[in-house]
Amino acid sequence: MKPIFILNGPNLNRLGRREPGIYGTTTLAEIKVMCRGAAGAYPVRFHQTNAEHELVEWVHEATDEGAGILINPAGLSFRSIPLLDALKMFPGPIVELHISNIHRREEIYHRSLVSTVATGVIAGLGAKGYPLAVNWLVELVEASR
Repeated sequence: MKPIFILNGPNLNRLGRREPGIYGTTTLAEIKVMCRGAAGAYPVRFHQTNAEHELVEWVHEATDEGAGILINPAGLSFRSIPLLDALKMFPGPIVELHISNIHRREEIYHRSLVSTVATGVIAGLGAKGYPLAVNWLVELVEASR
């Protein structure tokens, strides 16, 4: 069974401490546990990086080995052409996730490049959006089998 890749971008390693009024108090380690539980029998490759090139490499790995991608690209959503180009190569479902509602924030956060290639987008549901996104991603993967 091919794994589901859950990829997290810059500053998400600071969840739980970073602007809790916007991002909540749930840590990335807690989110990882929620995602593994939601994935059921599917293996999960859960990664976080503050480096654009590393996120691109994981998308390449997912393109070769993965069933689906759940990605929270964080600030790279709005400026990373290399990430966009890498995601365009992925043949399966892609779910873009944002903990905050990016459309209620400053204008710079309103246009995600990643959204143009994502199968679906979840924004504003806090950390609880992750297991919901994994559940949906599993359904998409199962439907395509």
